[in-house]
Amino acid sequence: MSFLGSIVSKILHPFGGSSEAQAHPSETQAQPTSSGPAATPTAGDAPASTGGAAAPGSIDIEANLAKLAANNPQKLNWKTSIVDLLKLIDLDSSLSARQKLADELHYTGDKNDSATMNVWLHKQVIKKLEENGGKVPADLKD
Repeated sequence: MSFLGSIVSKILHPFGGSSEAQAHPSETQAQPTSSGPAATPTAGDAPASTGGAAAPGSIDIEANLAKLAANNPQKLNWKTSIVDLLKLIDLDSSLSARQKLADELHYTGDKNDSATMNVWLHKQVIKKLEENGGKVPADLKD
């Protein structure tokens, strides 16, 4: 799974629903999703523009992240900081990890200017969450 795929999965399905199949339903659609003879398609079966697991706006990312933050002993500023967002979902937040994410998202700026890159990464991750079924509140959008 890509680094972005891990982020999307951990945020959209933080409480036991994160699996490769949910993060990439288009890759597993041929497999039955129920024990019955014919599974009825649900909103979660339709892939979003980047292979998301739910219809746009159906998963409240702010609520999911707030629950994670409430259970985290650190005070993390996940609403504006990509580093804190990655820490909150227990992923590598090192500069090299963020540079890898920047490559994956086709960042064209200077990756040594980490402050500018971090702002851009946070915006892109929020945008990708929305594209993959996340309901993004206005204060998290551009």
